[in-house]
Amino acid sequence: MKPELAPAMLLNAYAQGVFPMADENDEIHWYSPDPRTIIDLERFHAPRTLRQLYRQERFELTINQEFEAVIDGCADRSEGTWINADMREAYVALHGLGFAHSVEAWQEDRLVGGLYGLALGGAFFGESMFHRAANASKVALVYLVERMQQRGFALLDTQFTTEHLRQFNCVELSRGEYLERLDEALCVDCRLAD
Repeated sequence: MKPELAPAMLLNAYAQGVFPMADENDEIHWYSPDPRTIIDLERFHAPRTLRQLYRQERFELTINQEFEAVIDGCADRSEGTWINADMREAYVALHGLGFAHSVEAWQEDRLVGGLYGLALGGAFFGESMFHRAANASKVALVYLVERMQQRGFALLDTQFTTEHLRQFNCVELSRGEYLERLDEALCVDCRLAD
């Protein structure tokens, strides 16, 4: 593992609003976007058809059952990925320490989607999502938000705005606003998984 991706370094970076991504040459770069995108947990909106799908329980949803398979699913993209071998190793180490978590969506005992990210205090830093069945990652996100709301989390960081995230009422904050919300969230004691 690269020294800059050691668990203590990564946790410190996230606590300061900074996160890493690898480029196509496997070089690690650090980012603190301005604006920064979050999903406001109090204003979260899932489209009606997605809420219906979630309630119909067409997917079995779990937490931390297949972390490595989820990160591999997120890295398996035809358009390229920022998740290289060093990044994978770093997040697997954070998972082993109880900081990185995955949400899995299953159909007939087959992993068909999910997401993963990092939890610190009352903040969850969403890293990536994937799906192999329609709406699987979206249902995983609804499950994550519901769990975060139940457990008193204060911040869901999605880093950047995407068309995919706009449907959930994502919000762009200035770096200053984001860091204020992050500082508040880090003071909250929450657990995503038991």
